Amino acid sequence: MPKNGDKSYSDIRGNTLKVYLYVLKHGKSELRDIQHELNFSSASLASYHLNKLIHAGYVGQDDNGKYQSIKDVSGEILEGYTRVGTTIVPQFFFLALLFSVVLGYFSFEALQFSYYVPYLVIGALASAALLWFETIRLWRKLVSWR
Repeated sequence: MPKNGDKSYSDIRGNTLKVYLYVLKHGKSELRDIQHELNFSSASLASYHLNKLIHAGYVGQDDNGKYQSIKDVSGEILEGYTRVGTTIVPQFFFLALLFSVVLGYFSFEALQFSYYVPYLVIGALASAALLWFETIRLWRKLVSWR
């Protein structure tokens, strides 16, 4: 939980969230690196967002002036996403991929046994469409944060 008790994970959004994601992904980072990579107009803007994260207890600064994530709260901040190494992907991605593979397999099998094709097609397409819709929706949200 954040240090001051009245902040919530939902307070980390917009450019502050972009800074947190950058530090989380790249590890120890200098102020100018963050400014340039995130296309901030000035170092003071990057510093402002870093100070918000420091105050909330998510980021710390070492003796060399580099910033790093001191608390990985990506699970709370990025609800609906999963970290795979340094990559952040929507959780629905794995289910969408699974249903797509299963749909492909059963579609191939349906060529031999055609009596359940209508049920297969309706159920599989509906499931895959719903999962891919949710995955793309979450992915667009993630891309807009960067």
